Amino acid sequence: MTRRSIRLAAALCAAGTLAGVTIAQASASDEAAAHHKAAARHVLLVSADGLHQSDLAWYIAQHPQSALARLVHGGVQYTHARTTTPSDSFPGMTAQVTGGGPGTTGVYYDDTYDHALLPASTTHCQGVKPGVEVDLTEDLDKNKESLDAGQGLKGLPGSILQMTGQPQNLLDPSKLPVDPKTCKPVYPHSYLQVNSVFEVARQAGLRTAWSDKHAAYDILSGPSGTGIQDLFAPEINSAAPGYKAGGDWTSDNKATEQYDHYKTQAVLNEIDGYDHSRTHKVGTPAIFGLNFQSVSTAQKLPSSDGLKGGYTAKNVPGPLLARNLDFVNGEVASLVKEIKDRHLESSTTIVLSSKHGQSPTDPAALNRVDDGPLLDGLNAAWKKLHPKAGDLVAHSVDDDGMLLWLNDRSQEATEFAKKYLLAQHGNGTDIDTRPKAFTRGGLSTVYAGKAAAEYFGVEPGDARVPDVFGIAQYGVVYTGGTKKIAEHGGAHADDLDVPLVVSGAATPSGVRTAAPVRTAQIAPTILALLGLDPQQLQAVQREHTAVLPVR
Repeated sequence: MTRRSIRLAAALCAAGTLAGVTIAQASASDEAAAHHKAAARHVLLVSADGLHQSDLAWYIAQHPQSALARLVHGGVQYTHARTTTPSDSFPGMTAQVTGGGPGTTGVYYDDTYDHALLPASTTHCQGVKPGVEVDLTEDLDKNKESLDAGQGLKGLPGSILQMTGQPQNLLDPSKLPVDPKTCKPVYPHSYLQVNSVFEVARQAGLRTAWSDKHAAYDILSGPSGTGIQDLFAPEINSAAPGYKAGGDWTSDNKATEQYDHYKTQAVLNEIDGYDHSRTHKVGTPAIFGLNFQSVSTAQKLPSSDGLKGGYTAKNVPGPLLARNLDFVNGEVASLVKEIKDRHLESSTTIVLSSKHGQSPTDPAALNRVDDGPLLDGLNAAWKKLHPKAGDLVAHSVDDDGMLLWLNDRSQEATEFAKKYLLAQHGNGTDIDTRPKAFTRGGLSTVYAGKAAAEYFGVEPGDARVPDVFGIAQYGVVYTGGTKKIAEHGGAHADDLDVPLVVSGAATPSGVRTAAPVRTAQIAPTILALLGLDPQQLQAVQREHTAVLPVR
């Protein structure tokens, strides 16, 4: 082991845990001293939605001299890393920056329901019945059709780097749920129940930045709302000029690549010591990074740009996905080059992972099931037994998992929903749009009521936990059409098995470990690398989240 890796091992060991063993024996003074010995000055976090460990392994085997291969060989690769369940962008990303899962962060999906908050636009809160959708998508933007979320920039999309680094100002407060205690709108950052690495870094006087796909990623700033100093968040679900008529940046994979490149340019500016717009010289952030979306669209779209999307066989990327992996490799290469050109390679650690995978990676397994009739039938069956009742389902999110929040949260109601869904059968469509039978509502396992709360580690009756959480059968994607061939949100290996690589400053080279780890461990590891105390993260304290093992 090199001297560099010895320093990292010592820093991470003193920070909390190593290879899953608690280092409680270290004295308080030893730990305090260790936290002042930063192993790195900058941590660049790169997240690629949809990227599986199998995709990374396939690409490196095909391109052993690629930037991704060099990144892996220059650091530690965790080949058995898993993201959160549900495997969605918001719980996946909040885990990476807080160290906690949905039960701790309170974030179960990008579009959920809260039984304790009041409907948007409520101004007189006394006597108002609680219960409201919590939408953390483009729907919160002042103008979701515009790439700048309603800022009013001229010359879009070319001028998008001039988008504000405070996109929370572009959220429409009339669309936000209302806190009954204050009778004020709840912004995404205050919806997060625990603090983030960005807040810890800011408290230590360090600079922070991030780039993602919605203004609602203000949530990553943490409850204080001040964690991220420079948040570049162009709206991915806005209209994409020059591409498919009426489509957004996800409807064409080439458009998604163009969109992702804007975020790469923002991070390149930050590496150079500027803010994302290259307007102000502020210094290279201590914690910064970006999220790529183009792998996800290459997996979801049946075809794009004349190329077939998805996989040709189990874990074998098809032509569109293979091309997109080339794109991501090129973006990573440009980031690494800029780090080296600015002589920051000895002080920068790069972390590569993904918010979630995508399922199925076997095209033969696909079965697209329309969830609309299932939920309509559930509501109708409940009303038949309870003529005076309204709809049983208050809110639902169904991708390749099923999350239901019910108006009636009793054991009778939750068990009714479970039994009804598991009794349903019908036909979906396969990869070639031919009819394909499904049974049990397309579900393999259903957790309802108390069981759902226990699954997520919260108390029964928790205001945010789904009343029903269904894990779909492998290959089932809940969609009413044939526009996509993969999704995320469930609990299959294809949803959960994501890459995790820690490479660069203060890391040993060429280390490959099959130890099971979670992406939530990224958060305490980032702080340990920067010489900060991972125990400052509330989720780390609650879940005892360990720093990633380095050997």
